[in-house]
Amino acid sequence: MPATSAFSYNEAMPVPCLLAALLLALSPALSLAQTPAAARQDPAALVARAQAMVKDRAASYPGRAVISVTPPPQFNQPVCNQLEAFLAGNGGLQPRTSVGIRCLAPHPWTTYLQASVQIMGPYFVASHTIQRGEAVNQDDLETREGDLLRNRRLVSDPSRVVGWIATRNIRAGGAIESSALRDPNAIQRGQQVRTVARGAGFVATSEGRAMDSGGPGTQIQVRTPSGQIVTGTVIDGHTVQVMM
Repeated sequence: MPATSAFSYNEAMPVPCLLAALLLALSPALSLAQTPAAARQDPAALVARAQAMVKDRAASYPGRAVISVTPPPQFNQPVCNQLEAFLAGNGGLQPRTSVGIRCLAPHPWTTYLQASVQIMGPYFVASHTIQRGEAVNQDDLETREGDLLRNRRLVSDPSRVVGWIATRNIRAGGAIESSALRDPNAIQRGQQVRTVARGAGFVATSEGRAMDSGGPGTQIQVRTPSGQIVTGTVIDGHTVQVMM
């Protein structure tokens, strides 16, 4: 049986009718060819939005931000008129940070880009060995530059190191970390302290042993010589005030 076709030629058909029939047969294909493809979102705009988000968050950190954002692979979403960027997870910057890009209109979609982040800035190292229990002074310090985001314990603020007490030995050239220092005005758990009890018309002083650690303004518990536990506010590195 001969194959059938959507259009057959008839020698007796007039030429104008023949052209009209051809156009009618080809109209679906012509219509499809003339329909524009849906516009796709430019990945470069996503990278720019992610970089702006990370740069904004990095402004609250000390140091210079170095940011690199990887474009999304094989991205094929429709163009977006309203983009919103956000940090995935807990919202804090990490050396490897995931940045979400959400389209709010006209067609909602969400994608994620990976960002590499460094916060380059100065930090302190010991110019010589610092012994445990020593108060750190300016002559004990030298500065280096590095990634403060990779090691968040690095100390870059002089007010957080000069005058503070070393809680362990720090070798020459070793980085000064916040975990190796204590505030000279803070009280350590187990430390012998002076308690000042204040009430209506009286002040009484005594001694006790700190049950907690805390800096000025924080509340800690103190065990008195009689064994009683009282709660007071740290005044300085030796004194706790108890309101009666």
